Amino acid sequence: MAYELHYWPTIQGRGEFVRLALEAAGAPYVDVARGAEEAGMGTPALLRCMADKTLATPPFAPPFLRDGHVLIGQTAAILHYLAPTLKLVGRSEAARAWTQQIQLTIADVVAEAHDTHHPISSSLYYEDQKAEALRRAQVFCSERLPKYLPWFETIVTRNPAGPRHLVGGKLSYADLSLFQLIEGLRYAFPRATQAVLARTPGIVRLHGRVASLPRVAAYLRSERRLPFNEQGIFRCYPELDLP
Repeated sequence: MAYELHYWPTIQGRGEFVRLALEAAGAPYVDVARGAEEAGMGTPALLRCMADKTLATPPFAPPFLRDGHVLIGQTAAILHYLAPTLKLVGRSEAARAWTQQIQLTIADVVAEAHDTHHPISSSLYYEDQKAEALRRAQVFCSERLPKYLPWFETIVTRNPAGPRHLVGGKLSYADLSLFQLIEGLRYAFPRATQAVLARTPGIVRLHGRVASLPRVAAYLRSERRLPFNEQGIFRCYPELDLP
């Protein structure tokens, strides 16, 4: 039975981290909100699920995933749930905990990247908070990126199994998520990101290896891979891309 992924149909956003795991593993899934409304899918189906008062474990917000009777939200929690079945995490409890720690740190970076263009409130337009966004972006580009990306570089270079992956000697969902993080940062902050990546060759090579995986490469070429845009988490506002 196919997994049911529920996420907004016009953006990559946080749902893309889950899509990449499903695509890399070749797992069958339905991207519910991108389906036809006449077939009972589309955004109305996503909203109906969120509004279902009979759910004992209601999701707070997309993305969320349905696997039979299991309904689970939050990107990191979804990946933690899927990974053993998709063979995208090590077997030991230590490996699973470490992989989840990396994923949660990626989630921190994603949240901070989002807050560069919405530092006051998500309910306000970017144009309503541009001055605050510029101050937030200055800190993100000059202080936060130079802390976060070298941390990932440290992980890959210290991996006892070698520098091809973040955890152990095989692909994990953390590798896929770091690939997506770098993709998003390169789109939103090309100058600032490149300045840091020039000092972190290990994660640049990891990004390239993930991109060349046959299933990932096929997905990136397909129509299923939505382009970045200025409605998602990673937005390209040139005035925020500070050296």
